[in-house]
Amino acid sequence: MKILIKKGLIISPPEEFVGDIFINDGIIEAVGEHVFKEADRVIDASGKFVIPGGIDVHTHLDMPYSGEIKSRDDFYTGTVAAAFGGTTTIIDFPTQSKGKRLKETFFEWIDKAQQKAVIDYSFHMIVTDLNVLEDSDFKFLVDNGITSIKIFTAYPDRLMLNDRELFSIMMTAKKYNLLVMVHAENGIIIDELIKFALSRGYTQPKYHALSRPPVLEAEAINRVITYASLLDIPIYIVHTSSLEGLRVIKQSREKKKDVLAETCPQYLYLSLENISKNTDDDYKFVFTPPVREKWNQEFLWNGLSDNTLQVLSTDHCPFNFSDRMIGKDDFTKIPNGGAVIEHRLELSFKGVKQNKIDLKRWVEINSTNPAKIFGMYPTKGIIRVGSDADIVIWNPEIKRTISASNHHMNIDYSMFEGIESAGKAEIVISSGEIIIEDDQFIGKPGRGRFIQRKSFDKNLL
Repeated sequence: MKILIKKGLIISPPEEFVGDIFINDGIIEAVGEHVFKEADRVIDASGKFVIPGGIDVHTHLDMPYSGEIKSRDDFYTGTVAAAFGGTTTIIDFPTQSKGKRLKETFFEWIDKAQQKAVIDYSFHMIVTDLNVLEDSDFKFLVDNGITSIKIFTAYPDRLMLNDRELFSIMMTAKKYNLLVMVHAENGIIIDELIKFALSRGYTQPKYHALSRPPVLEAEAINRVITYASLLDIPIYIVHTSSLEGLRVIKQSREKKKDVLAETCPQYLYLSLENISKNTDDDYKFVFTPPVREKWNQEFLWNGLSDNTLQVLSTDHCPFNFSDRMIGKDDFTKIPNGGAVIEHRLELSFKGVKQNKIDLKRWVEINSTNPAKIFGMYPTKGIIRVGSDADIVIWNPEIKRTISASNHHMNIDYSMFEGIESAGKAEIVISSGEIIIEDDQFIGKPGRGRFIQRKSFDKNLL
């Protein structure tokens, strides 16, 4: 299909200008101030923003949790919701089970995604068990376009690697040019704080947050940056949630260390207040790292603005209210995670309206930087000739109140219920195909492609 987009404000960092875009066979074929091409569809984007499709690099779709419980969005419902929010590519996390090889894990997630995903997708690999792995496992990842791995310093006996294992896998990552992503909290000390809380009868959801203090996020961030610096490799810190963690990242970057980091909308809009009302609603706000004191939000916005943080992701991992109430008498049994995938662009655009970030920075943290860091640039993350036609036409004037009654995620409540957002993805184009228009999804399951990615190139940033 040939599509001509006319007279929109094209925001594709570093450029910003009013112009036209011509799409042919899924690729951007022309960009300029006056493009004259015969098209099957002409879209007047006057007064709208035209941006590269959003890239959410942190999702957990169809993720096993415990027993029959798994995250409630699969690769169909999750990617449809993402598309409604202006996201056209996600990177999800296949998770190695103890004793399994990485190849087996990869194909398990391919099976989850390939008949369901409605937008393009790729994977990071979560590594939990080094004992069964060989060099060939990591070579397999690179050969199949998976150029990033994720490791944990939290959740002992389930996901956490000890310090020896952390250093060992970083050496392997250096060998294969894999970008190491880290969930950074001190899991050993957190476990001791959890035991203390439960021994005193502190079972409510707020103690999930209070037993995971920011200083233990900062300590783990500092520790993994230290190991990465010894090996001279880049490192990426996921879901930064606190000023303490942010300070460590900022100080490391000031020392010219290759440290990259993200935060998520939940840390910009939710706080300890949400989880401390002593009602059942408290159970809706359990995710990890946890909510922090509200004053942290200003510093995280500043971190996004001044490039201490390069990416806004979602850590989307939704569970229904009934799932959460399994932890009614023990906060450690509450499934961790939140439903965010649909709201990333609109909640961060509210920051534009409030002068917390500018327009170009909004596009950078939601699209351009994710593409650069995770090996998809310039195919994605930019509007230019030859790039994928992943494009969002954004109406900056629309406001709406976020609610479970109007979202498209497969979950029965909203963490952001009652919050007024800003802007809206009116038309979403994925690989040259209009899939969202007039508040309707008009794509089809399985149309999304698996994207093989290149290795991280720091010269792009």
